Amino acid sequence: MAMGFDSPQSGDGAGEVNELGNGARALLSEESLGGKGSRIVSAVLSPAVQLLLRSQVSQVKELSVEISGSDRQILGGTVPKVAIAAKGAVYQGLHLTDISLVGTGIRINLGQVIKGKPLRLLEPIPVVGIARLNEADLNTSLSAPLLAKALSDFLLPLLPVDVGDLQQGLNLQNPQIKIEAGKLILKAGILLNNGQIIAFLLRTGLGLASGRELLFEQPEVEISQGLNSRNLDSFKLDLGSEVDLEELILHPGELVCRGGIRVLP
Repeated sequence: MAMGFDSPQSGDGAGEVNELGNGARALLSEESLGGKGSRIVSAVLSPAVQLLLRSQVSQVKELSVEISGSDRQILGGTVPKVAIAAKGAVYQGLHLTDISLVGTGIRINLGQVIKGKPLRLLEPIPVVGIARLNEADLNTSLSAPLLAKALSDFLLPLLPVDVGDLQQGLNLQNPQIKIEAGKLILKAGILLNNGQIIAFLLRTGLGLASGRELLFEQPEVEISQGLNSRNLDSFKLDLGSEVDLEELILHPGELVCRGGIRVLP
């Protein structure tokens, strides 16, 4: 699983980009850049980064960006460090309660930004950070395509139900997740082809098997209709080569994840 950046959409965003470009050209056209170069960050680069980030999320309540580096480095197209903090961000349907990220050695197309073009990454960059999801945001995220597919891939092998009996694959009704210390509990209904809904409950520990693998520990499944509960073997879910998680903690009511990811242009 890798994160990629799309170009900002046209319309209002394009107008903002052109305005940034005009500001940059005005700064660079001054007789002396000495003592004024630092204005490139505040007047051009920081707004361009915020514009790029806002184009990637459907909403965000709070967003702050801190850019570090000398004028020479930044004007040469390399940003040594960018720190980002956001609250209430929604990325592809995933509701992130809080997230803090730091990227280093970032190559960008500053020359094109100065001409009014959108900011772009020129190379993949390593990003490290920490994300927190509270129980309410995790439940709101269950309908997100990314999470819904992962949940379906995870649950289908566990269910003592013939796939042919399911309505359009796995269709969970009113799913609810409860986060306990070191454990997730999922309650939902499963819609069958005949319109019947059967109750379903999953309890599982959740941790890390490696930097790129989630470990579901001692999962237990309970299905209604008189079927006995099943104790299953622990198993792993691969998140992809771009992910390098260091810590995953489940506190009562919230999930905290710390680690890194490789962001692609």
